[in-house]
Amino acid sequence: MTSIKNTARLAGFLILLIAVLAPFSILYLPSTLIVPGDAAATASNILASDGLFRLGIVVDSVVILLEIVVIAILYVLLRPVNRTLALVAAFARLAMTLVMAVNVFNSLGVLLLLGDAEYLTVFEPGQLHALVLLFLNLHESGVYIWQVFFALHWVAVGYLVFKSGYFPRILGIMLMVTCLGYLMDSFGILFPSSGALSIVSSVLLTAGVVGELSFTLWLLIKGVNVEEWEIRAHKSALT
Repeated sequence: MTSIKNTARLAGFLILLIAVLAPFSILYLPSTLIVPGDAAATASNILASDGLFRLGIVVDSVVILLEIVVIAILYVLLRPVNRTLALVAAFARLAMTLVMAVNVFNSLGVLLLLGDAEYLTVFEPGQLHALVLLFLNLHESGVYIWQVFFALHWVAVGYLVFKSGYFPRILGIMLMVTCLGYLMDSFGILFPSSGALSIVSSVLLTAGVVGELSFTLWLLIKGVNVEEWEIRAHKSALT
């Protein structure tokens, strides 16, 4: 069944595409437009780069749509191992995607606050700028929240990959490390002044990204062991 190999390769391509697009709004835009602690300068940067900020919203929307497709494909690939755990992985990633979708409203709120609506004249410029920075900080916090669900997704996927027989076991171990990386990074919002936690989080997150990328490239290049997948799928259909 070559179709399942092509399905796996499609998953790899889409996950890689997400990995290329997502950092634009998560890393690039904040580093380019946000001046920490300076609401006025931040608002000025966004007004001067309005098109760039709007592009970030478009990219976020595209990523959300791609995530929905990835969720379905990964469920199909991993269902023969354990349906219940495959559903856990799917729902965890779906929860992450929903948080990402809600988080887009924070970006839209920034555009509204910097717009020309007449009702905004009741606010002083300094108040509007402070609200803009508040919404941007909420957007950053939203990233930490969806990473918790992403961590649950990867630990479930990692275990399924480890037990599958049609993926290398080392990939499963690496993906479970990926879970720890995202989880530790999320905890950073609770203890922002902890230098030790920040170092551990950075190391685990880097290792996690390596694991995630390795799995993505394996899907894209190798796909799955079709014979082993068919055996597992047949056994799953009989139970």
